[in-house]
Amino acid sequence: MKKLFQTVNRLLCMAVLVLCFSGEVQAAQTDTIKTGVYAGEIDLSGKTAVEAKAAVEYYVESLRDMRITLEAAGGNDVEVTVGDLGVTWSNTDLPEQAVQLGRKGNLIERYKILKDLEYENYIFPIDLDFDVEAINTVLVDKCVKFDQRAVNVSLQKNADGTFDVVEGQTGSVLDVESSIDKIYDFLTGDWDQKPCSIALEVIEEEPQGSAEELAEVKDLLGSYTTSYSTSGRSRSANVENGCALINGVTLYPGEEFSTYEMVSPFTEANGYYMAGSYMNGKVVDSLGGGICQVSTTLYNAVLRAELEVTERHNHSMIVAYVSPSADAAIAESSGKDFRFVNNLDYPIYIEGYTENKKITFNIYGKESRDAGHEVKYESEVLEVINPSTDAIYADSSQPIGYIVTESAHTGYKARLWKIVMEDGVEVSREQVNSSSYKVTPRSATVGTATADPNAYNEIMAAIGTGSIDHVKNVIGLLTAPAPQPAEEEEE
Repeated sequence: MKKLFQTVNRLLCMAVLVLCFSGEVQAAQTDTIKTGVYAGEIDLSGKTAVEAKAAVEYYVESLRDMRITLEAAGGNDVEVTVGDLGVTWSNTDLPEQAVQLGRKGNLIERYKILKDLEYENYIFPIDLDFDVEAINTVLVDKCVKFDQRAVNVSLQKNADGTFDVVEGQTGSVLDVESSIDKIYDFLTGDWDQKPCSIALEVIEEEPQGSAEELAEVKDLLGSYTTSYSTSGRSRSANVENGCALINGVTLYPGEEFSTYEMVSPFTEANGYYMAGSYMNGKVVDSLGGGICQVSTTLYNAVLRAELEVTERHNHSMIVAYVSPSADAAIAESSGKDFRFVNNLDYPIYIEGYTENKKITFNIYGKESRDAGHEVKYESEVLEVINPSTDAIYADSSQPIGYIVTESAHTGYKARLWKIVMEDGVEVSREQVNSSSYKVTPRSATVGTATADPNAYNEIMAAIGTGSIDHVKNVIGLLTAPAPQPAEEEEE
């Protein structure tokens, strides 16, 4: 009996060897995947590794247009595609594994796999990966815009000088980092590779402040006024508009204020007009020209409230409405801004208003300085640089008689000092800033186009003298009407 069992066992092993050997010979000849082998829902039966790879790549590419709905703040749905999220196929060795299925391992293992395939399919999962940077871009560009920021408890100043508390509102804000993780983990883990919705991580943002805290805001900490009485209608409108955009801001301890962010964009829709402004050492018309008088006036009020200035730039050329080094320029083209931080223990309220072509900023808060404490600011001019000779530019596109002049600007080097007084006695003096202002000569653009060669030579010779006044005299002679012959009198 024992011999019989051993004989049967040997025969079975030989049968397995024969089956496996014949399978390996066939595989060597065809190198195709066994029947019943799948990649996800893709039947790979009879395919070579190259064909299987192409089939899976086609499938992954087809997923790129599949819609995924992201549930953003405020119940807003954002539709994106799988391709937007940077889908890629990660287990690219799948085709080779499929080809080797039933051909690797010992004889018993290979035999078992082959027998199993006769009764049930063998499914390789298609593993996908996603680009975290692409997910971040989608969230920032398409979802963050639905954030509803909390509105802090704020103040409103009444005509009688009292303040009313304006209640805040709770906000809902996208947690971008957590949402990236949630999307990635779901799509690489539980996703069935069908259209779906993903609820993003949205957190509640509580408003800052309280009525009790704001009740302490009642003291005038700093104030400053400048005049724009010589400004035209457009520049005046820009000053008044910029002031109105800042008026009413409540700033909590530790918060930073950006003048540029508050008054921009410089567009007609935001209330601005074309008016003169400084650019590259010249006066040019631009939308919002004059807005720097708003930032300058606010700067001086902030200095007197002794708040922490974090960014300030002087103008390229001197301005007339404050002393040298007491200005604060903002410029979209060069990235200039005036910023400051509320470094006090209580909120502050910024009041801005215009009246009789004067702009004023008042900063209210809780006074913590001693009664005898006083701050003053002094401008010290270190150097005055006077303009040199006139600059004259010939313009052949304009006729003789055309002349546009621009005033000269004296150059300065200056610095601003902060002087602290206690009970009328100076206790400290420190430099606040230093500033350098360009010198620009008086300039003129002069038309030279004429059909008269003599007139052309005369105007060019006048330009060559470098004197705008002489050029004006020559223009007067060249453009004066020809004298009329005297009429004969009757006897």
